Amino acid sequence: MHRAADMSLWRGRTDCEPGGRALRWHQVVTPLPQGGEAPGVALLGVCSDEGVKRNQGRPGARKGPDAIRQVLAGQAWHLRRPLYDAGNLLPEHDDLEALQQEQAGLVGELLARGHFPLLLGGGHEIAYGSYLGLVRSLGTDAAAPVGIINFDPHFDLRFGPAASSGTPFRQIAEDCQAGGLEFAYFCVGVSETANTVALFDRAAMLGVDYLLDEELTSWTVATAQQRLQGFIDRCAAIYLTIDLDVLPAAVAPGVSAPAARGLSLELLEPLLSCVRRHAGNKLKLVDIAEYNPELDVDGRTARVAARLCHLLVRELAVNDQPST
Repeated sequence: MHRAADMSLWRGRTDCEPGGRALRWHQVVTPLPQGGEAPGVALLGVCSDEGVKRNQGRPGARKGPDAIRQVLAGQAWHLRRPLYDAGNLLPEHDDLEALQQEQAGLVGELLARGHFPLLLGGGHEIAYGSYLGLVRSLGTDAAAPVGIINFDPHFDLRFGPAASSGTPFRQIAEDCQAGGLEFAYFCVGVSETANTVALFDRAAMLGVDYLLDEELTSWTVATAQQRLQGFIDRCAAIYLTIDLDVLPAAVAPGVSAPAARGLSLELLEPLLSCVRRHAGNKLKLVDIAEYNPELDVDGRTARVAARLCHLLVRELAVNDQPST
């Protein structure tokens, strides 16, 4: 079920500075119009933690999108594009599968209208709907694959009786196989202790590129960036997804599965900037998953999520070109 934007969430301080040089997100954002608007960044919330429950995780991520919006509202504005709030998607009767299909339709519509979709979760079940929407919007004629870059300690390649937050990339792999498409998946920050041997075996069988969290240090960032650039170069389009539990538990406590190690912001941010800048207009959409405000401490995780939103869309102003 799709609900229109709740603009009462967008509140914050207003600075008395002349010339429009002291704006914050709440002063710039508008509800997504019905049509005819200039291309911009379109925020879409996916208020679901049904996949987390099915994956035996800690529920609460359904409240994540609006909590992130409230922090975004007070951030300083540095973009040169319009910002739209496209509202929230909510599951009806715990029907995750129907929600993912509805999400795919809305993502495709936003892309068709020239927007850069920035999706806020919600559990990582968000990934399947995001990918479906992108692939359907692009068609299957491209010689190169649609690449997925996932910053996550988990492969999320699980088998199970139903879709969950642990299955989206396995579902995508099955769709690719059924459609004769290459499954191009790069998972960054994988934790050996968070994935069974069977999951590593499945990743190898599917040809998944990955970097372990223990491989990522300040002196290996350049090598990791080169790996990411090589992956991007062979893809026709890029879908970037960030599971906030890739960060250390002290930095991001408000997630379903806090990380014992994780990637520090000092490591994560240059890797994300590398993806954004090297991909250029290949990067079609981003989502941020697994924020759980019920488990957050002092709003730490919400502030990190909002900062990552800023970092990712700020790079859009580098060449100021539409993302489609």
